Amino acid sequence: MADRDLTLRIASSMAEISAEAWNACANPHLNAPAPPFSLREPSLERYNPFLSHAFLSALEISGSATSRTGWSPTHVLIENQDGDLLAAAPCYLKSHSMGEYVFDHAWADAYERAGGRYYPKLQICVPFTPVQGRRLLVAPGPEADRAQTALIEGLTTVQERTKASSIHVTFSSQSESEDLSGAGFLQRTGKQFHFFNKGYGNFDDFLADLASRKRKNVRKEREQALANGITIEHLTGAQITEAHWDAFYDFYIDTGSRKWGTAYLTREFYSLIGEAMAGDILLIMAKRAGRYIAGAINFIGADALYGRNWGAIEEHPFLHFECCYYQAIDFALAKGLGRVEAGAQGEHKLARGYGPVTTYSAHSLADPRLHKAVADYLRHERAQIEQAIEVYAEHVPFRKSQAEPE
Repeated sequence: MADRDLTLRIASSMAEISAEAWNACANPHLNAPAPPFSLREPSLERYNPFLSHAFLSALEISGSATSRTGWSPTHVLIENQDGDLLAAAPCYLKSHSMGEYVFDHAWADAYERAGGRYYPKLQICVPFTPVQGRRLLVAPGPEADRAQTALIEGLTTVQERTKASSIHVTFSSQSESEDLSGAGFLQRTGKQFHFFNKGYGNFDDFLADLASRKRKNVRKEREQALANGITIEHLTGAQITEAHWDAFYDFYIDTGSRKWGTAYLTREFYSLIGEAMAGDILLIMAKRAGRYIAGAINFIGADALYGRNWGAIEEHPFLHFECCYYQAIDFALAKGLGRVEAGAQGEHKLARGYGPVTTYSAHSLADPRLHKAVADYLRHERAQIEQAIEVYAEHVPFRKSQAEPE
């Protein structure tokens, strides 16, 4: 490493890293004031529960993200001469491309057909979590700039040591993507749909901001979702019991098996986060005829609600939208949160008040031929993503002017 005052260390599990030191890098601005509202540039600096030591540890301890499942923890750490942790990256040596939500299967197939070996690869991310956030976790202070430089250099060093074909930093902040681009990484963009709280006091205030037809559709969907005697519960903290996790896991397994063929997260994972992160969790559960039939888990950040997993054992019209989108908006507005991030993809969210945003990742491929081919592909893809977001932005369901009828 160029900076001889700093040391690169690789940790094969979160258990090897002090929780206090990790969290000081991962969430250094936990108590920072909320930034001004911005549609294009949501703040990623304040508390993000997925970057916490507790969340990442639960993935490993539960057997969800381990070498057995193709996620070998290879966390990259930068320390000073006193052994203090200055920067870190949640990193995994991967033998496949599942559970990432930024798809590189075509790159892998093309490289394998050309005689190359795409796996293993290095993945810097939060496993199974398509949530934007910091990935170069640098503690604030006078050494921050050189610590980040050393961290980026360290990623390349780890790639060389592990003989990985490539480095993928996914769902990073825009500024990190640009910093990595300056270091030779390829910038990739994607899109998601987020709800933004524009100062609404409650759900009716939000509805009043919608065009008349869209507003009527939302009301109709909410009525139909609960038409069969279904009730909704919001559970947080100590309200969530193991019985709730048992029911929710049944929903998750049923839906996950149909969508992916296998569930990414184990039952133990939910018990672990329920014990360590109860205050960061909102469990939205739907009940009918005395039993739970569907549910959605959300994580509560400093200024955002993050929707993650959903499942159901009964099919009811619009119940998915009610639990995952509308109830999330209700909760966020009640708590004064700035936005709701409801997961990856989903153009159908647009009609329900969720607007388009750009997501970012950065990629470095060791073989210059593959690197060049991917660079050419990404130039076209970025243009397509930019154009798509512009089109989506023109079709948001909000009133065009205050003169439109209620």
